[in-house]
Amino acid sequence: MKKMLFLGILLLSQTLYAQVPYGSNNGKYVTIKGAKVYYEEYGKGTPLLLLHGGFGSISNFNQVIGPLSKNYRVIAIDSPGQGRSEQIDAISYQIYANYYSAFIDQMKLDSVYVLGWSDGGNSAYILAYDRPDKVKKVIVSGANSDTDGYPDGAIADMKTWTPETISDGLKHYWLDDFLKLSPNKGTWQKSFTQLRNMWITKEVISDEHLSKIKSKFLIVYGDKDVTKLEHGLHIYRTIPGSQLAILPNTSHHTFAEKPTLISNLIVDFLGK
Repeated sequence: MKKMLFLGILLLSQTLYAQVPYGSNNGKYVTIKGAKVYYEEYGKGTPLLLLHGGFGSISNFNQVIGPLSKNYRVIAIDSPGQGRSEQIDAISYQIYANYYSAFIDQMKLDSVYVLGWSDGGNSAYILAYDRPDKVKKVIVSGANSDTDGYPDGAIADMKTWTPETISDGLKHYWLDDFLKLSPNKGTWQKSFTQLRNMWITKEVISDEHLSKIKSKFLIVYGDKDVTKLEHGLHIYRTIPGSQLAILPNTSHHTFAEKPTLISNLIVDFLGK
């Protein structure tokens, strides 16, 4: 009977997590540098900032917010120009890190953990370097420190991307959701171009800066990640004391494909 009851509770909790509309669930706005930035909070404990990927939103983490909020005060942010947040004049990984840093201060957070996926992971490297006083531990998945981590030919391909030639695949993957959420629906071309230009910029963060990071890092990739594993190994070897995890039979979309595995890795890492 106890086993049946436990199974029922487990299934119910998983159903509840799936039903919560993360990314569109009575969140709040904070104004940073004149732009309204949308965020949602779940759970209690040490603040854990969630930084999503490019062409994304808080919903990138919809399968892990529930489990993580059992242990931490999860604060998930829509980056400026994405999700429900307002557009800004220019974006870069450094600019995003500056906004996240300002968010920490405006929310009066004494110290934080950070979880970043893809673009969010790239900015998390910079945020950790810039704010050792606030950022204690960081998990990044599918992140790169420069364009050497991209697949061969990726830069040349992305340079051909324009709002006028956006593919059907990108329309389905990104534009449809962007138009549902964004307060800047009529200027989606601006966000598209800003993100593309950020992606093709050579350096995210230098090896010199990576080597001086004080925060504890867990670096995660899928074994079929779009980011080259050799590049990830280089970052792992450059950040002092970092840890590395490669998830089997997993692509770039670690949080969608292996939510239970990566959630357990995160809880284990943060708990030590």
